[in-house]
Amino acid sequence: MNTHDIEAFVAVVETGSIIAAAARLHLTQPGISRRVQSLEERLGVALLERQSKPLKPTAAGKEVYERGRRVLGSVADLLAGVEPGSQASGEFRLGVAPFLAELALTHPIDCLRSEFTKLTLRITTGWSPALLTLLESNAIDAAAVVLPDDVMPPNTLTAHLLGHQMPLIVTSQASSLCSKGSVSLAQLAAHSWVMNQDGCGIRRSIRHALDAARLPIDVAVETFGTELQLSLVARGVGIGMIMPGAWARSAFRDQLKVLDVPEFKGGVNIWLVHARAPGRLAAPLERLRCDMSAMLEEELHQLC
Repeated sequence: MNTHDIEAFVAVVETGSIIAAAARLHLTQPGISRRVQSLEERLGVALLERQSKPLKPTAAGKEVYERGRRVLGSVADLLAGVEPGSQASGEFRLGVAPFLAELALTHPIDCLRSEFTKLTLRITTGWSPALLTLLESNAIDAAAVVLPDDVMPPNTLTAHLLGHQMPLIVTSQASSLCSKGSVSLAQLAAHSWVMNQDGCGIRRSIRHALDAARLPIDVAVETFGTELQLSLVARGVGIGMIMPGAWARSAFRDQLKVLDVPEFKGGVNIWLVHARAPGRLAAPLERLRCDMSAMLEEELHQLC
């Protein structure tokens, strides 16, 4: 079986068209079509739903795509291990949780691009549980995720602890809660919340604390994006939760107050997670781990 045929099929699935796949692989459109047809003839099944736009894999095509990705990754690992002075090359598919996007997609990504010039970065953002699912299905190569203290990454993966943080509970300066020295969970439960959708590790931490105290949580607004959330909190729509670094950077900081909630112990851990055998991505992953750990440590130092 020709790995070039597999490469062409994988490119078509990921780009959704013959034209885009040809541009990615620097081939002609007929060349891409011939390679996909050759793979279909070799396997004896149709791999693409050719009437759909964008092109989508058939049920058999989805399975071949997943296996094909692993085959191409193994070939790249083999070449990286035997080529003298070889540098990490090919795609590096990284998933990043929203609360880490501003951290991960600045200096650490710039360093990867400048140091590993043969590496093509493809970034996906999403909630941590979804990213871990993508990682386990080989849809991405690594993920930077935020998980509550009581949740560990799957033991089928390699996980590096990058740091630990306590989310901040914030409210509008005009809120009645601002007049209190400290706030109980029961007092929080009497107010509405502005929160991210289910799947957010920070939301899970406060929900777990309130559930344990047999208290309700009233979510007034579900939103996506830290600054949008804090703008709504600043306008008195509800209470919010935020990571310390994002709080320090927020344009709404002066309009908000961080509440002292002694009963809330819901910290979160920040992890970099990848497959057990990183192969050709070992060096880029180590560089990403070091840079993100250093930035998290510097961020907390600045807050202190």
